[in-house]
Amino acid sequence: QVQLVESGGGLVQAGGSLRLSCAAAGRSFSSYAMGWFRQAPGKEREFVTVNSRSGGVTYYADSVKGRFTISRDNAKNTVSLQMNSLKPEDTATYYCAAKRVLPAGSYSLREGEYDYWGQGTQVTVSS
Repeated sequence: QVQLVESGGGLVQAGGSLRLSCAAAGRSFSSYAMGWFRQAPGKEREFVTVNSRSGGVTYYADSVKGRFTISRDNAKNTVSLQMNSLKPEDTATYYCAAKRVLPAGSYSLREGEYDYWGQGTQVTVSS
């Protein structure tokens, strides 16, 4: 069992930055690939980025590539999302999620394959 708690959301102007954090409680954090997803009002939840369990492999949605950076600290059981050059279309509730994987470099882009989810944190980008 893994409990995930996101923090760091808020209101920011377009072009600004925010850093989201996700703290994991439970065992074997390093056994999980960690992903970030987001859901805008009236839209389906979508993949944003993922970090493999080792931290050595990352993947980004095209919409955030070059602006967002995911990182993890397995010693502190945390994963972070640095968001730069924010746009109004980045406005959404952001969720971190954990997927138990075996190969160190494994990850998934599919939300249905994730085992645990946080409660979400709201990010609002004003124009």
